[in-house]
Amino acid sequence: MSAVVVSFMAFANEEISGKVVSVIDGNTLEVIDDAKETYKILLHGIDCPELEQEYGAKAKKLLEKLVLEKEVQVKIQGKDRWGNRLGIILVKGDKDPRMDLLKEGLAWTSEKNPIQELEVVKEKARENSVGLWKSENPTPPWIFRRQQTMLQPKSS
Repeated sequence: MSAVVVSFMAFANEEISGKVVSVIDGNTLEVIDDAKETYKILLHGIDCPELEQEYGAKAKKLLEKLVLEKEVQVKIQGKDRWGNRLGIILVKGDKDPRMDLLKEGLAWTSEKNPIQELEVVKEKARENSVGLWKSENPTPPWIFRRQQTMLQPKSS
């Protein structure tokens, strides 16, 4: 078990500089570094609606506007349970796209252990009924994903 912790910690201190070459959805993008290695990065601490959900396409479009074809620094915070890198993206060294996604009501904070700084921004959007918060009870993406999994036929 300690080997897993060591590799996770080494990963958590990783920094990547590069250019955003694609935006997959509202909180997932790909960065290519100077060595031409491509990294899939999930924005740490937030979760945007899935593309099939209301506001999913808007979240993707905003993230594209903020980061696509731009030089970024990525501070890796670890990995999710599928092995994807979780990172904090900074455009021009200080612009954090997570804040814009939250302010526009296009993201939730993480389901577990939300980051307080991000939670404050999300709550302000919710209080002002911005974006997905216009709905009385929007479905968080993690609930949506679980529902989609349950709808898939079981393989025998």
